[in-house]
Amino acid sequence: MTAFWVLAPIMVIAALGLVFARKAVHAALCLAVVMISLAVLYAAQGAPFLFAVQIIVYTGAIMMLFLFVLMLVGVESSESVKETIAGQRVAAAAIGLIFGITLVLAVGQTVSGAVTGLKAANGNGNVYGLSDLLFGKYVLAFEFTSALLITAALGAMVLAHKERLTPRHSQADIAARRMQEYAESGRHPGPLPTPGVFARHNAVDTPALLPDGSPLDSSISASLVARGQVRDGFDDDIHEIVEQLEGEGDDK
Repeated sequence: MTAFWVLAPIMVIAALGLVFARKAVHAALCLAVVMISLAVLYAAQGAPFLFAVQIIVYTGAIMMLFLFVLMLVGVESSESVKETIAGQRVAAAAIGLIFGITLVLAVGQTVSGAVTGLKAANGNGNVYGLSDLLFGKYVLAFEFTSALLITAALGAMVLAHKERLTPRHSQADIAARRMQEYAESGRHPGPLPTPGVFARHNAVDTPALLPDGSPLDSSISASLVARGQVRDGFDDDIHEIVEQLEGEGDDK
C-alpha cells in the first residue's frame, strides 16, 4: 500500500503531463515515468516477470522506438491545426468514446468480480499464470496487439524513409571531383613533402630541399615557423655539393 500511495500521485501527474505537453518528446518522457512507476507496482504485487517485461520491453524498447520515430520524423512546434482528412475529429471522438466505455466496463468487471488473490493467481508461477491468460482467454486481443505493434513499426519506417533525389556518387566520382578541385585551385593533390628529406638533418624543424638546393618552406609546420623554431641547416657546403652533382650530370 505504501508503494501505491507514493507512486499513484506521480503517475497521475505524469499522465496529465502526457496529455497536456506541447512537445511530443516531453509527452514521451512523461509516458516513460508512468511505465516505470507501473513496473514498480508490479514488483510490489509479487509479479517479478511483469516487472522485468515492463522495464525491458515497454520502457526500454517501445519507448525508445517512440523517441527514435519522433527524432527521425521531426515534429515541429508550429504544427498546422487544419484537418487534412475530412471527418477526422468526429472519428477521433467516436473512437475515444468507445475506448472510454471499454475501459469503464473492464474496470467495473475487475472491481465487482471475485478477488482471486496473488497466491492463487501465481499458484504455478507468475510466468505460467501470465501465459495462461495471454494465450488462453485473451489470445485474440494479444494477436491484435501484436499486429498493431508491427503496423506501427512499418509506419515508422515509411515516415522516416526519404527518397534520394540525386544519384549516388561512387568512389571514382568523388576522386575525380577532388582532382578537378585541386586542378582549379592550383594546389598539389599529394601530401606535403616530409620535413628533413634531402636536408642535412632528418628533423621536423629542418626544411626539405628542392632540386636546385633551395629550401622548401611548405615542408615545415606553420606552428614551428610562427614560434621561430625553424633550423637553417644550409651552408655553402650544401650548395657546392649540389653544383658538383649538377656538373657531373651535365658531363654524363
